[in-house]
Amino acid sequence: MIVEIERKFLVLHDGWKAAATGARRIRQGYVAEGPSLTVRVRAIDGEPGRLTLKSRAAGLSRLEFNTTLPPEDAGRLLDEHRTGALIEKTRYRVRWHERDWDVDVFAGENEGLVVAEVEFEDEAAAAALRPPPWVGREVTGEEPYYNAALARRPYRLWARDERG
Repeated sequence: MIVEIERKFLVLHDGWKAAATGARRIRQGYVAEGPSLTVRVRAIDGEPGRLTLKSRAAGLSRLEFNTTLPPEDAGRLLDEHRTGALIEKTRYRVRWHERDWDVDVFAGENEGLVVAEVEFEDEAAAAALRPPPWVGREVTGEEPYYNAALARRPYRLWARDERG
């Protein structure tokens, strides 16, 4: 089991695109949720699927356990057993100041949402981050921006004043 330490931001504009590499289409959904844990299935462009158990703790650090699934099993879980909306997004890798950022451009039920996140080796490094000019408001730890919350209440249903 690993500890994931990340910060997440809303993207202001397309300034990140010039440095973007490796577009990957992601489909993911949630097959179980409890008060302290979510169970996610993810499929990426025909790669082996991933089953992830992730703690629901708010803040920078969360526990995470991953295992692989055959692509057909991941697809079947997503199509037949998920709860809520399917999360569809294209993830781009962007290098900024010696860090790799993931920029997620959502589609489907969450179209219009663009979020950038960056992972860290420890919380001190996370605290020292100088964000790039193409990100805006930080949404780390804000429940509505977690993918599990977007599956329960997709971005298309948000009122204009909720959209940061």
